[in-house]
Amino acid sequence: MHTITALVFDDFETLDLFGPIEMFGSLPEHYRIQFTSIAGGIIRSKHGVLMQTIAVTELAYQTDIVLVPGGLGTRQLVYNPSFLQTLTTLTDEADWVLSVCTGSALLAKSGVLNGKRATSNKMAWQWVISQSNKVHWVAQARWVVDGKFYTSSGVSAGMDMALGFIADRHDIDTARQIANHTEYHWQENSGMDEFYRA
Repeated sequence: MHTITALVFDDFETLDLFGPIEMFGSLPEHYRIQFTSIAGGIIRSKHGVLMQTIAVTELAYQTDIVLVPGGLGTRQLVYNPSFLQTLTTLTDEADWVLSVCTGSALLAKSGVLNGKRATSNKMAWQWVISQSNKVHWVAQARWVVDGKFYTSSGVSAGMDMALGFIADRHDIDTARQIANHTEYHWQENSGMDEFYRA
C-alpha cells in the first residue's frame, strides 16, 4: 500500500487535483490518499470547492508519493520560503513526486528539479520557466518523467500522467482499464502534445 500525500493550497486548480485522484482512487488496494496543507483545515479551490486537510505536521501516514497541483495559488507561493521548504522536505522523503500544471513551478522554485527534465502548462509557460534556469524544460510533452519526478502539462494532462504512472508501476492494461472505466480518452504517448505551439 502506497500513501499519496496531496499538498494543497488556496486557489489550486480543481481538476489538477481531482483528476489524478480519480485515477489513483480506482486502485484502493494499492493507494491510500491523504490531503494536507501547511496549517491544515479548510482549503478552497479556484472554483470554490471546500476540502478538509490535515496539517503537514500531523500526517497520519508516511508519504510515498507527493502530488502537487497547480493553479493561481502557485503565483504567490513561489515567494513563500516556508511553503517551499515544506515542499522540499516532503519531496526529499518521498519515493515519487508528481506535479500537475504550474505545480512544477513550485518544485522548480524549491530547487528539487535542478538538473531534471520537466514540463508544465503551456498557457503559463513563460512564467513557469522563469522560476528556474536550472531545470531542463521540455516544451512539447504531455508529461515528463525524470527519475522519481513526474511533471505534467496543463490541468487535464494530470490524468494522463497519473495513468502513465500507473502503467509504469503496474502495467499498461491496468491503466487502460481505469481509463475505460472512467470513460476517459487517455493520451498514452507522453510526447504527443496537441497543445504545444512552437
